[in-house]
Amino acid sequence: MTDIAPAQSTPRLSKGAMLMIEIALAIGGFGIGTGEFATMGLMPAIAEGLGVSEPQVGHVISAYALGVVIGAPLLAIAGARLFHRHLLLLLMGFYALANIASAFAPNYESLLVMRFIAGLPHGTYFGVAALVVASLVPPSQRGKAVSRVMIGLTLAVLIGNPLATWLGQSISWRYAFALVGGLSVLTVALILWFVPLNKQQVRNNPLHEIKAFNRPQVWLALLIGATGFAGVFAVFSYLAPTILHVTGESKMWIPIAMATFGLGGFTGNIVGGWLFDKYQFKAVGGVLLWSIFILLLYPQTTSELWSILLATFLVGTVVAVSPPLQTHLMDVAPGAQTLSAASHHAAFNTANAIGPLLGGMAISAGFGWSSTGYVGAATAVVGLVFFVLAWQLQEREARLLSNTATS
Repeated sequence: MTDIAPAQSTPRLSKGAMLMIEIALAIGGFGIGTGEFATMGLMPAIAEGLGVSEPQVGHVISAYALGVVIGAPLLAIAGARLFHRHLLLLLMGFYALANIASAFAPNYESLLVMRFIAGLPHGTYFGVAALVVASLVPPSQRGKAVSRVMIGLTLAVLIGNPLATWLGQSISWRYAFALVGGLSVLTVALILWFVPLNKQQVRNNPLHEIKAFNRPQVWLALLIGATGFAGVFAVFSYLAPTILHVTGESKMWIPIAMATFGLGGFTGNIVGGWLFDKYQFKAVGGVLLWSIFILLLYPQTTSELWSILLATFLVGTVVAVSPPLQTHLMDVAPGAQTLSAASHHAAFNTANAIGPLLGGMAISAGFGWSSTGYVGAATAVVGLVFFVLAWQLQEREARLLSNTATS
């Protein structure tokens, strides 16, 4: 039993209504993405404001990511019986409160806790949002529909994160999290206004979701995301101090670099949806190969402003792996689509925990800020190994199915 209602019971919507649903959900993604990435751009400001080191602020990033990893499967299972519209409202309301609390965190330890709590609804929101739009378009357009919702996340890096960084440098880093809280409240209002309640939606038993989730293809897809994308976070998390300490530029260039990464992510997100609709699962392997090449190149670019900005854009394009992997997970987890779609973001935030951790270890060991590129390339190779295993398994399953059909 799948989580997406059959086509004949799905509400028919006009193009205008569908557009407003996608915009509403994308604004939620914009708020969540701004909240997720704000700490990276504000690393020097938070370190100075709380009297801690920049690698310690990297632990704040990892705390948020850990919250996503834990919250995505738990909240997806807990919300399996809820209508998608109701679950989205609860998740965004919770996210608003957690980010407002982050803005008022009195010290480093409390900020760690608040960021962990803020991460809990992240993955489930994106997973459910992807399911909503995928259920409202023809199967051949699912990749592009999912990528349109994910545009909010990439625009967060292009616009939201530079804005949050500017707020943090101009006034206080606390205003960045207050901004995210406000965006989350706006999203609640937009969901109430535009996202319809589909009473024909199939709602699964949580135990059935867990049972259907436990398939090798599902776990391999999650391992691809958890390792293959870690390199992007290794580079991006330490981009701000790299520009200050290696490139030797002033902090005014940090928001510009963040926007450059976001432009790469925006481009990659659109290309990723197109790649899946054209090449299906093979698109994931192609993006991982591209990732290895770019991350190996990155350390050679950090001494000059023009070259690090170009490399930052290219690292951002690796976001192209997300729409294909998200849509592939929906295909390989029938009966557990809420859990699998949410777990996709848990996997990517496992990458968000692994990347800054390994990057920080390399920096602390004396390999320098630029070494994050080599760390990232190594994790992308691991992701490619998991892709090859998943591809071989998929081909073997296809041959068995073909042999069964012809016998």
